[in-house]
Amino acid sequence: MFLRVMSDVQKTKSLFRVVLIEPEIPQNTGNIGRTCVGTNCELHIVGPTGFEITDANLKRAGLDYWQHLTWQQYASYEEWFARVEDPSRVFYFTTKVQQTYFDVEYKQGDWLVFGKETKGLPPEIIQNNIQQAVTIPQPGQVRSLNLATAVAISVYEGYRQLRQQL
Repeated sequence: MFLRVMSDVQKTKSLFRVVLIEPEIPQNTGNIGRTCVGTNCELHIVGPTGFEITDANLKRAGLDYWQHLTWQQYASYEEWFARVEDPSRVFYFTTKVQQTYFDVEYKQGDWLVFGKETKGLPPEIIQNNIQQAVTIPQPGQVRSLNLATAVAISVYEGYRQLRQQL
């Protein structure tokens, strides 16, 4: 496993920190990595994945941008959460709540947490963090959005809010 360690300078420059809990599809993670590079966000991968970080599909989806990505991998949710400086700045994306991601006033450095493609975030994570759980409204007839799409929508809403400050 490759682990890229971030300097303090990199941490303060990042727009957001995108967290994927047990991602399963390498193409989604590759696409999310590309979005992170394009928006100056960090990527944090938590728990077991459905692929190897060296997977060709991940690299293909991330194109040649993966080398520019600031990312880290953690064995467990607890290991990742120990790195969180301010738990009030962690937002958990789920289809199981009413509060929308529009209701959040984002700050640079916030953590945006997403669950695996097939199940989303574990119910206990949502329940333990219900005040920071948000949803992306979906007025159409789908259960959920593609993970890479959800990450991009969320990152760009935060960017929209902060663009005058950056």
